[in-house]
Amino acid sequence: MFRAFLIKYGEIGIKGKNRYIFENALCDQIRFALKDVDGEFEVTKEQGRIYVEVEGDYDYEETIEALSRVFGITAICPVRLVDNSEWDNLTKEVADYVKNVHGTEEFTFKVEAKRANKSYPLNSPEICREMGAFLLDNFDNMKVDVHNPDVHINIEVRSRAYIYSTIIPGPGGMPVGSNGKAMLLLSGGIDSPVAGYMVAKRGVTIEATYFHAPPYTSERAKQKVIDLAKIVSRYTGPIKLNIINFTDIQLYIYEQCPHDELTIIMRRYMMKISETIAKESGCLGLITGESIGQVASQTMQSLNATNEVCTMPVYRPLIAFDKNDIIAISEKIDTYETSILPFEDCCTIFVAKHPVTKPNVNAIRRSEYKLEEKIQELVNTALETREVVICE
Repeated sequence: MFRAFLIKYGEIGIKGKNRYIFENALCDQIRFALKDVDGEFEVTKEQGRIYVEVEGDYDYEETIEALSRVFGITAICPVRLVDNSEWDNLTKEVADYVKNVHGTEEFTFKVEAKRANKSYPLNSPEICREMGAFLLDNFDNMKVDVHNPDVHINIEVRSRAYIYSTIIPGPGGMPVGSNGKAMLLLSGGIDSPVAGYMVAKRGVTIEATYFHAPPYTSERAKQKVIDLAKIVSRYTGPIKLNIINFTDIQLYIYEQCPHDELTIIMRRYMMKISETIAKESGCLGLITGESIGQVASQTMQSLNATNEVCTMPVYRPLIAFDKNDIIAISEKIDTYETSILPFEDCCTIFVAKHPVTKPNVNAIRRSEYKLEEKIQELVNTALETREVVICE
């Protein structure tokens, strides 16, 4: 059983004088990810490395699964910790490690060493050479291949020695909380959960807004969105979900405006409401799951019409993705099966038979003048009566 894990990161390493900020954020996210895993974990930093050490019994598979969801981690390496790194003890520990991890099957190997402890009597090339010779002398099933080995046996000598050969890929990206906060417009579809995941992967904290339209959309539709937020929160940390009752606003737009413009006008008010909440929450932008040309409300002209009502940046990470690309990510992050559950959201209920695909912004504004009598009152009511759910 491994008692520690070496955590590798990527672009954090080029952050210069601000690197410690990102390292600290990554350590915080690792601690959060492990808080519900059985075991006592200690997360530490040492000379450009992050280590997770564990005391007592713990669930190895659950630990790996939790770490593999932490943005900023590029690799997870289960390591053998060696407190006494004197050469005789180190060779003994490496031999025991190889025997237990790789067994008796024949394989080729290469030793790779890093000596961060400059007082150690052997330098890195000497450790590689001497340890390789030792392993060849003691294991008949091992042969050296320095160009394309089956196994890389890594030895790092610091205040202690660390031995590892297994490298489990992490998700990459940047630790959540290192790059501000944004508001996700979350629906029950496939796209928006993926959009939230992708922006969070760049270190952005996610809050979300969902537009509910009872009785036209059911409680099951709302629960579906809550479930999606909970799945995404496994990667992002807790998500504050603002649930807006949009029914009266939709009905008023339906009564007053041309039906081919319904989707665009409703979308504009969704953006306005989301931006209002975003500003209250200290967000720096909105996130949507829009992709060019996927539906009528996502043509270039339609996106221009909805953008016009926003003063915040609108981040669209899926803008050039094909649907199959988006589905592949949703399957990877386990949102797909929930997203395809057959519960309608408020956008699909009120969609026109022939929605405008190239809306003219001036024409849309003229249609919205018909709403002036009471639309702001309805918006204020929707904001005041919103439901907030913490999804984690």
